[in-house]
Amino acid sequence: MKVHRLLSIVMLLLTNKRVGARELAERFEVSLRTIYRDLETLGGAGIPIVSFSGPNGGYEIMERYHIDRQIVTLEDLRSIMTALNGLEASLKDQQLSDLVAKVGALITKAEQAKLEEFGDELLFHANLWRGRSADGETISTLRRAARFRQVVRFRYVTLRGEEEERETEPVGLAWKGYAWYLHAWCRLRRDFRTFRLTRIRDLRVLEERFAPHGVNLKELDERWEKQSAEAPQIRMVLRFHQRQRVRVEEYFPPEEIMVDADGYFLVDTTHAEDEWLYGTLLGFGPDVADLEPRRLADNIKQRALAIARLYE
Repeated sequence: MKVHRLLSIVMLLLTNKRVGARELAERFEVSLRTIYRDLETLGGAGIPIVSFSGPNGGYEIMERYHIDRQIVTLEDLRSIMTALNGLEASLKDQQLSDLVAKVGALITKAEQAKLEEFGDELLFHANLWRGRSADGETISTLRRAARFRQVVRFRYVTLRGEEEERETEPVGLAWKGYAWYLHAWCRLRRDFRTFRLTRIRDLRVLEERFAPHGVNLKELDERWEKQSAEAPQIRMVLRFHQRQRVRVEEYFPPEEIMVDADGYFLVDTTHAEDEWLYGTLLGFGPDVADLEPRRLADNIKQRALAIARLYE
């Protein structure tokens, strides 16, 4: 425990300009006397810690001191820190916070000043701006359950809005597009299933442990991607109004887009025929028309009429 605390103090001092003894004591939940002894131990071990008195006093590590990072460049560390900071902000995970501190400790204070001078040109954040987002506690709970192979039980909301009781053996989590998913063995379906975290309710971790199924997280994720690609596809030709240019160019690759003589956008594309597709097309309102196939146009019309009847 003491060795871990000593290492953590070094990491903290390397990533902060100055830290007071009381702040260290509160962070590590020990007495001031213990912190003073720890700092003395570190000094005796050759760590160049400098103390400052006064209102802004505290402890620092000398400017040029850093942990040997061997072949990792400053740009490498900057990229690692960008990714870790994004994950830490989204997951609120203490282990990630500690890792951020450890990686940050590999950067000298002179290099930190240089990075601050130039600023960040990339920010990664996995939280949604709007809508329901998976909370950090759910993510943390499922990660622990997967790590220690504990069975979890929860109610799951299906696409039809129905709730089902599920008991699963979690393998791991995956961030796909704009949401977190759980890959797990489902005891109800007796097969691997993928669950969107925002549709999980009343999550409980059971004492029961399970044996691994011999399939890792990467393999399950690749299997899910393959199943998605093999879902029934529909080829369609869509005509969009000019004012939808931004959304059209965001949704479809350039090779699928043409501009007709009237300035409208013609999109020849293939997509899985599911409720997401119909919801997306209806979201364009009168600014999109399906030219092919007729069956798709009829299905859109039926859904639009059903919506209109709600307001009669």
